[in-house]
Amino acid sequence: MNIRHLLRMSKWARNPPSERRVKFVFGVLLACLLIAGIEYLGWWPEWARVQSLRP
Repeated sequence: MNIRHLLRMSKWARNPPSERRVKFVFGVLLACLLIAGIEYLGWWPEWARVQSLRP
């Protein structure tokens, strides 16, 4: 591990993020996973798909 990582971990251990920030990060992560799951299952609407530039 890099010394920078160790310093950042010690800073977070001494001053952890607020509960609101943790909930926000997990909410964003959940939204991303939900969108990826919908796309994987094929339920994503056709108008929202990216069209390939390659023929």
